[in-house]
Amino acid sequence: MSGSGAAPAYDGVPPADAARRLLVETSERGTTPAGGAAEAVGARAADECRGPGGPACTGRGRPGVPLRVTLALGALTVVVGSTVLALGSPSRDPFLAAGDTAAGSYLATRADGDQAAAAVLAGPYKERPAPPVTARPGGGRTAPLPASRPLIAAPAAPSPPIGALFSPGDDGDPTHHCTASVVHAPAGDLVVTAAHCVHDGGFRTRLVFAPGLHDGIAPYGLWVPTRIHVDPRWISDRDPDHDVAFLRVRRAGWADGRIEDITGAERIRFDAPAGRPALLTGYPVDRDSPVSCRHTADAQGPTQLRFPCPGFPNGTSGGPMLTDLDRATGTGSLIGVIGGLEEGGDDLTSYSCRFGADVAALYRRATSEPGPRPAQPGSRAAADGVRPRAAPRS
Repeated sequence: MSGSGAAPAYDGVPPADAARRLLVETSERGTTPAGGAAEAVGARAADECRGPGGPACTGRGRPGVPLRVTLALGALTVVVGSTVLALGSPSRDPFLAAGDTAAGSYLATRADGDQAAAAVLAGPYKERPAPPVTARPGGGRTAPLPASRPLIAAPAAPSPPIGALFSPGDDGDPTHHCTASVVHAPAGDLVVTAAHCVHDGGFRTRLVFAPGLHDGIAPYGLWVPTRIHVDPRWISDRDPDHDVAFLRVRRAGWADGRIEDITGAERIRFDAPAGRPALLTGYPVDRDSPVSCRHTADAQGPTQLRFPCPGFPNGTSGGPMLTDLDRATGTGSLIGVIGGLEEGGDDLTSYSCRFGADVAALYRRATSEPGPRPAQPGSRAAADGVRPRAAPRS
């Protein structure tokens, strides 16, 4: 069953308690500018980012401050009034949908996607088409990945398959809240990010991916989901071992489109051994260009990877962890995305769930649907250079 547009209630929590929780948890990570409300009340800890009534969480957890008790007492007073019930009702958020919770999927509507893209373009962002990526794979030659010196995330050149993920509302502020990347798939239309970037008390119905974003320019267009896939265990209890999501996407304003033909794609690798050199990339919420760091993707227990490099702030959740970078294309083997433990980590360390059998099964489910139709000769997409096929990628 596809999403109905109404968000689910808090699991088993009475409306009054849900309302009280919503008022207590007033800060969504990574969505409030510096000096705003989040700074006033303190950002929420990682295990608390689950209120569906606000902007999407980024997963970069921060410790809370002891104003929680004061807020709770104030909330208890307000609960007596009827207005708090309205505030606490997640069904009033027009941009969340229940989707198919048993399968862990959401079938996005065309209108939601196009309206979300229009909201991004109504802000400071513009599309300015760049030529499709045409570099051929480097014949197995990989680039060295020595650890960054100093060991801290630093500004990096945009990479066509990696971009910012927006979740615009009606407030006129289309700030991107997460990072995503194009991953190779038979249909050429697959994007990967963290589950907490797309499902936070319900599926985010307004999502926009801008690959290669820089300086307010979306050089490869804006792309919106046709379907979102997460593991049902993420929906039921936010299991950090399943903090991964795959999105089938189309070009905003069109019914179909192969993003991989335009941007290229990262390869995906399952069951990669820990301890390998890797490149981690993400888009901070307060800038339109990425940061990256090279280090080793170490084991954090049997189901998680840890990447000890500071400098990945709010907004970088969902960013790709790559090994075996191709010298010619700059693409690599995707072994994780920022998420997992603490929904991404803290100022010093980033985490990812390990891409094992469960993520492989989720990938197969996401790629099992029919792919988009190719652009027809004479169509606008073919005429404006949006969809010419690039060289095949491994």
